[in-house]
Amino acid sequence: MVICVTVRSYSLSAPQAGEQSVWRILTARGSLARLLDWPLTLAAVTLTTLGTLLVYSATRNRTDLNNGEPEFFLMRQLLNVGIALALAGLIVWYGYLRLRAAVPVLYLACVALSLLVLSPLGATVNGSRSWLQLPGGFAFQPSELLKIGVILAMALLLAAPGGNQRRHGPDVRTVLQALLVVTVPAVLVMLMPDVGQTMVLAVIALGVLAAAGTGRAWLLGLVGLGVAGAITVWQVGLLDEYQINRFAAFANPALDPAGVGYNTNQARIAIGSGGLTGQGLFHGSQTLGQFVPEQHTDFIFTVAGEELGFLGAGLVIALLGVVLWRGCRIAAEAPDPYGTIVAVGIVAWVAFQTFQNMGMALGIMPVTGLPLPFLSYGGSSMFAIWIAVGLLLAIRIRSRTRM
Repeated sequence: MVICVTVRSYSLSAPQAGEQSVWRILTARGSLARLLDWPLTLAAVTLTTLGTLLVYSATRNRTDLNNGEPEFFLMRQLLNVGIALALAGLIVWYGYLRLRAAVPVLYLACVALSLLVLSPLGATVNGSRSWLQLPGGFAFQPSELLKIGVILAMALLLAAPGGNQRRHGPDVRTVLQALLVVTVPAVLVMLMPDVGQTMVLAVIALGVLAAAGTGRAWLLGLVGLGVAGAITVWQVGLLDEYQINRFAAFANPALDPAGVGYNTNQARIAIGSGGLTGQGLFHGSQTLGQFVPEQHTDFIFTVAGEELGFLGAGLVIALLGVVLWRGCRIAAEAPDPYGTIVAVGIVAWVAFQTFQNMGMALGIMPVTGLPLPFLSYGGSSMFAIWIAVGLLLAIRIRSRTRM
């Protein structure tokens, strides 16, 4: 019997059964097991597994959310993870270069879904109209997939022949086209309004442009324009009251400890109560007492800090560091500019979102509602992060087959 797995344009095959052991077949030269980036894969799988346990811990006693079913969120998160892994596997099998031809369609689909959010079909959650309500009680957040669409579309433009010159960087026309690609989704997301996702899109744009060799003048100018835009948004009053209150509470945590500052104060108490080794998984007093709002989504890191302690929270940070390290390595060794730009865009996204999420739990960043990659509950965010992992693995496989 011949076992044959095809990944893009190359074949991974093994000898007939009985001639070699399963181990030798799996580790044969050119096999998928040899081509995968195992540090990245194992770190992502470990984070997802740990996150699923933390979500269960944060929700099993929340009768106000789980309809009296302790495993309600656990089962849904397992379904989310299963779909996410399937999407990542599909990307690895199909390959990022073959996917490039479909990028314009994927980008326009993401933008169209975001437009639907602003229509009567959109649903408002925690003050932000950024969701589409689906049958069966499920909801979908298109802005999560927008990040993937923006990375791929900007990379497609910046890596195009004639648009990306390694010595001089992309020309003015290409940079302006790339900025238009990110500006349209950013405006849509800001209208929802979702400040956190808008910030992520801005960081992605800077990372992608830097990876494409855009000059410092462009990058510094864009940073200055972003600061001016943020000040204008604040002065004009485009933000909702709850968003203004969040920034006010960040600037002065003692402003309203029982109101707008409540989330951050309780989050810091939960993390601090974990000590060195934590109170034990499923035994966190703050978690059991339901003191931290949105603990299974925005503040999932507080469960790790309280129940697993400094060591467990440190492990989470270390594993996320491994993901970022491998992403940088994959970007450096990518076989083409397109792969490099895509990998850098993913690293910029994950790095900023990780810092922002943990920062708001620790009180060093304003609360923006961004999930913690791999750990927070939610199908949209889980699908997006594992599609990103699939892209990184596909780039890595391509680079190793070109050696």
